[in-house]
Amino acid sequence: MDAINTALTDAERIDRLRLIRTDNVGPRTFRSLVAHCGSARSALERLPELARRGGARRIRIISEDEARAELAACKKLDVSLLAPEETGYPPRLAAIDDAPPLLGVRGARETLMRPVIAIVGSRNASAAGLKLAGKLAHDLGDAGFVIISGLARGIDGAAHRASVASGTVAVLAGGHDRIYPAEHADLLAAILDADGAAISEMPPGHEPRAHDFPRRNRLISGAALGVVVVEAAQRSGSLITARLANEQGREVFAVPGSPLDPRAAGTNDLIKQGATLVTEASDVIQMVTPIMERPLVLPLEEPDGDLFAGDPEDSERARITGLLGPAPVSIDDLIRLADTSAAKVRTVLLELELAGRLERHGGGLVSLI
Repeated sequence: MDAINTALTDAERIDRLRLIRTDNVGPRTFRSLVAHCGSARSALERLPELARRGGARRIRIISEDEARAELAACKKLDVSLLAPEETGYPPRLAAIDDAPPLLGVRGARETLMRPVIAIVGSRNASAAGLKLAGKLAHDLGDAGFVIISGLARGIDGAAHRASVASGTVAVLAGGHDRIYPAEHADLLAAILDADGAAISEMPPGHEPRAHDFPRRNRLISGAALGVVVVEAAQRSGSLITARLANEQGREVFAVPGSPLDPRAAGTNDLIKQGATLVTEASDVIQMVTPIMERPLVLPLEEPDGDLFAGDPEDSERARITGLLGPAPVSIDDLIRLADTSAAKVRTVLLELELAGRLERHGGGLVSLI
């Protein structure tokens, strides 16, 4: 997909930043609000009432001054906050349904527009795993692909180092000024000096926490044509990246390993589950070449409509909320069981989410917190 090459006005960027930094507004909620309200500014005006209807006493919306301060901090770091329709925003990342409404991009934007392959794996990698990750990254780079990874120790670092010259992208779990691990600050500097890039959806000053890494992982897989897992123990973060890649319709590749090495248990299981076995770069190239020729499909927009004109009655709201619990349920099942319109169900879900009472899962599943 080619970039749309449009640019936000300063006012639009401020409005979008205020909306995505609002309590309980994630990327999916952002998209829903803008689709229904018509703009980020209109959504900001309606947020307090929507949150109140969901059961919240108040909702914190950052001020214009706070948004301008974040933009100034980004500028100081040479970071651009880009919207999905702007040049420099990775095209395949823009096509996932929870793409960041604003992405902090540092470095060479043109690198982000090239075909991307992700390489991830164990932090506590074996010497053989590190060597293979580096060879795959180097050979894929020579074939014209950009390598994307998470700047972590082990496999991630090996993949980045081997592809510095050909182009590599580091995806950060924290802000651009909060590099993790700290010892990879020099590696990131080398990436940026060699026309690579770094991306993050977090604001400057944000220290990465445990739950930020799965969020980061969806950006790694989302920006890529496919994800290569070199080494991964059971229940590792790399397997989360592979699962997200599957949900996003990306190709999943795995390097086989010895059944006696626990660092290969996760990758061997991926192969059993249908991941493509990889021993060299040509295995990856053969699979992704046909995909590169297909047009990208953007996420479907929800139908426009006034969230207040279709305000569910209290009895409908109670019926929809009563069907929810801690176990994830599909939105389609909610619509069927509630015996009401899709618009009213989505309105109630949005209200609950803004009130901090709803969690969204992959595959269109939701649950109460």
